[in-house]
Amino acid sequence: MTIAENIIELTKKKKLHFALLDPDKQKPAVAGQIAQTVTEAGSSAIMVGGSTLLSQKQVDETCQAIKKNSDLPVILFPSGAKFLSKYADAVFFMSLLNSNNLEYVIREHVKGAPFVKYSGLEAISMGYIIIEPGMTAGRIGEADLIKRNDFQTAVGYALATEYFGMNFFYIEAGSGAPEPVPNEMIQAVKKNTSIPLCIGGGIRTPETAKEKTHAGANVIITGTAIEKDAHFKHTLTNIVSAIEGL
Repeated sequence: MTIAENIIELTKKKKLHFALLDPDKQKPAVAGQIAQTVTEAGSSAIMVGGSTLLSQKQVDETCQAIKKNSDLPVILFPSGAKFLSKYADAVFFMSLLNSNNLEYVIREHVKGAPFVKYSGLEAISMGYIIIEPGMTAGRIGEADLIKRNDFQTAVGYALATEYFGMNFFYIEAGSGAPEPVPNEMIQAVKKNTSIPLCIGGGIRTPETAKEKTHAGANVIITGTAIEKDAHFKHTLTNIVSAIEGL
């Protein structure tokens, strides 16, 4: 069974948590320590990527450190073809559908596809949109940000993702967003689509994570911002428990 197939099967049984580690935010050794904590907390996968990366070396070293400290699947969430790594297990081959720059919609994918092919990485297709406020991801990705009350447009992108045959649909408000994706948007998308729905950006507490899964999210994605919490492991464990308890 592929990683994508396994994740899809898991989403039929329970809600999942993925941790997103940005190689630009900590040294590889620290990423390895975080990975161990994330694994012990009960996460289902570790994503690696960021909007402000400078080199492939950052990604390689971070993936290697994570693999030494965790048996969870390591899935790349790349901002461009030059940030792929053979040390990961898979890559979210995701298109930033509401970007005004074709590089993020398809052209970086064309550049990176041969690397994915010959490195043996599992490609997991994903449609990806960024809503207001967008934060750094929205700015770097040159996103035509979807308004928080524009549920119809979000549903349209979700349906297009499904009709393209992609495996997952991801909505995010941007790392560090003051407010996460609205419940009403999650509900509208979930009501109209059948592929797993991932939600991220601005989710910092078990209560918020539970609220988003109750609205219809299959996967909750939290970034390294939660590491700033003095009770990081405890909070993360509670987030996983809260969403799995639904």
